[in-house]
Amino acid sequence: MAHPIKVSLHFSSDGSQIFSINPHFLPLCEAGGIVDRVVLRPKDGNMVKNENGGKRQPACKPECPVSSETFDAVIFDMDGVLTATASVHASSWKRAFDQYLRLRSARSEKPFIQFDIETDYKSYVDGKLRNDGVKSFLESRGIEIPYGNPSDAPEAETICGIGNLKNSMLEEAIETVGVDAFQGSVDFVNYVRKQELKTAVVTASRNSEAILIAAGIINLFDVIVDGNDAARLDLGGKPAPDTFLQAAQELGVEPGRAVVVEDSISGVRAGRDGGFGLVIGVDHYNDPDALTGNGADLVLNDLGDMLDFGENKKGQ
Repeated sequence: MAHPIKVSLHFSSDGSQIFSINPHFLPLCEAGGIVDRVVLRPKDGNMVKNENGGKRQPACKPECPVSSETFDAVIFDMDGVLTATASVHASSWKRAFDQYLRLRSARSEKPFIQFDIETDYKSYVDGKLRNDGVKSFLESRGIEIPYGNPSDAPEAETICGIGNLKNSMLEEAIETVGVDAFQGSVDFVNYVRKQELKTAVVTASRNSEAILIAAGIINLFDVIVDGNDAARLDLGGKPAPDTFLQAAQELGVEPGRAVVVEDSISGVRAGRDGGFGLVIGVDHYNDPDALTGNGADLVLNDLGDMLDFGENKKGQ
């Protein structure tokens, strides 16, 4: 698919709701489409206030852009798209990196500069395979340590050791806190399956099965490609499209006939570079431009908003 110039439309009464769309999809909504209190009229680009007390009042009934007429499958990222585990991952990364950074600071007598979830996690770790994330972040701090082996103990001063430390902290957090699925995302997955589209999960996590079982949604997916598969098959991690292409292959669909749903910059880049027919971004950072600028065609706060197109209703 050719990717025209993308625009980001930011509008909400409280500033929290953000919807961005690639002009490629405006013909689906000839008369206009809505988000929260604003009606977009793509014919002239004007945004018209909704006068019905803030309730959603569409100016037209466009079809949901994801249907069996245009696509054969939808491939979902897991953390932050399907499950509310992105924050658990981020806090586990922070604990692991801060523990190591404090150790280096004490040895070198240099100031301790903590891992910042808002900047470091988003820029260097989010969406990447575990050890790729370790390497990327340490390089950003000018730190070089041996790669090590996947079996390294969490105490080992290697990339694999720090990755295993993070994983042990994550497993502890999941066991203690549990896992929730985003209801809007579950509603959209159910809608997709009722359209007889195939579904897959692609994630850098090596804990995908445990997380999806804990969230009660593992039975909604035909294929799962995770960090274990990436290591076994020697697949490049995001932003390389390898894992998404592997999922498409296992589903038996062409990338151009598949949708990718991602919340990370590296993930939407992978969807774009893999030649997928539609890349949907889920925005958790109030920064839709970062997603559209890296390959997302459509960006929403909540994947359940996909069901607000036309006559599609949650639960149908």
